Amino acid sequence: MNFDPSKLKIAPLEESNLAEVIQIAEILERTPHWSTDSYLQLVSKNPSVGRVALIATYTSEVVAYVIACPIPPEAELESIGVVGTFQRQGVGRRLIDALMRQLVPSGVETLLLEVRASNLPALAFYGSIGFVQTGLRLRYYADPVEDAVQMQLRFDSGLP
Repeated sequence: MNFDPSKLKIAPLEESNLAEVIQIAEILERTPHWSTDSYLQLVSKNPSVGRVALIATYTSEVVAYVIACPIPPEAELESIGVVGTFQRQGVGRRLIDALMRQLVPSGVETLLLEVRASNLPALAFYGSIGFVQTGLRLRYYADPVEDAVQMQLRFDSGLP
């Protein structure tokens, strides 16, 4: 694939994109597999849901998504998924940048996450954009049982 970054667009998740986001989550082995109801809540007009969900489209096809739960001054990165052919093309980085820009006005200063200790590509990706390890949750994940690496990205260094 000859990736053209100018064709990548970032936008809020809408109900019309839910099926594509769910499909991406299902095909990516290392992303959380939420229930359909959980995804539906992301696009509900209920302000108590409180999540931020963005998608990346490439020539109108959804190729990635990111979901975060802000509780200022922090937000938790709950899920990010990028279709395989679009990985290592800067799509994930652009999603995180857009997420940060959306979170800062609400008072978020730090983005937190947990990732499987064995997920070396994710650990490398997060490290490359400035996340630092802050802890380890022993036996946090099930099926298989595995430790979670806790990481954070502070926004005080400015937005990209």
